[in-house]
Amino acid sequence: MRQLLVINPNTSAHVSALLQQHVQAAAGLHVAVRTVTARFGAPYIACEASYAVAAHAALDAWAHDLAQSRPRPDAVLIGCFGDPGLMALRESSPVPVTGLAEASFVEAARHGRYAIVTGGQRWGPMLQRLAQALGQTQALAGIHTVAATGAQLAADPVAAHALLAPACRDAVRQLGVQAVILGGAGMAGMAAAVQSQLAMLGVSGVPVIDSVLAGAHWALHAHPAPAPRQTPGFDVAWTGLSQEMALLGA
Repeated sequence: MRQLLVINPNTSAHVSALLQQHVQAAAGLHVAVRTVTARFGAPYIACEASYAVAAHAALDAWAHDLAQSRPRPDAVLIGCFGDPGLMALRESSPVPVTGLAEASFVEAARHGRYAIVTGGQRWGPMLQRLAQALGQTQALAGIHTVAATGAQLAADPVAAHALLAPACRDAVRQLGVQAVILGGAGMAGMAAAVQSQLAMLGVSGVPVIDSVLAGAHWALHAHPAPAPRQTPGFDVAWTGLSQEMALLGA
């Protein structure tokens, strides 16, 4: 049985439960999905500082999981739309690694140019920077953020649908995109309802992509390049970090 490790780089158990539920449902019975939660950091990532800490927390959660008596993962998914720690974890892992944003970018680009709709205004420049790093600046037409944070959207799905659908409509009409990414772990499972409301607002034929499902599909079906190393590890000797990270250090 294939093993998929999902890392929630924030400390919210509710977000971890959402990730586990939706990724496992997408994976089916032939894949064992295991979601782990950051041991420190913010309950929801919503600014540069919490993003920076989340990258460390993702590496720590990965090292901690490897130290347990569990099957080694065949792939790793960073369960945050923003992919904190993506490049560092990819460098350190012997198995493929992606995040919700990168997987969503790849899926959306298959339809043409796309927009992102997400919660939290500070995410705009952060996601733009990530898209540039991943070579997606030509395909990404724009980013629409709503005032509510991802945590607030997750806490009230009905209100979230009513807020997100007009934002998706505006993104389509203003930017002329062929797909919209609904970005955020806390919005897992909302895309279908938003798609229906978008049709009621007069916009059809433009898929609304669930970032969590996109991440699951990548982990299950993509054929990424082989990882550059044979065993997990870091290429530096750590000082003052967790025992699990120290054990993987040079």
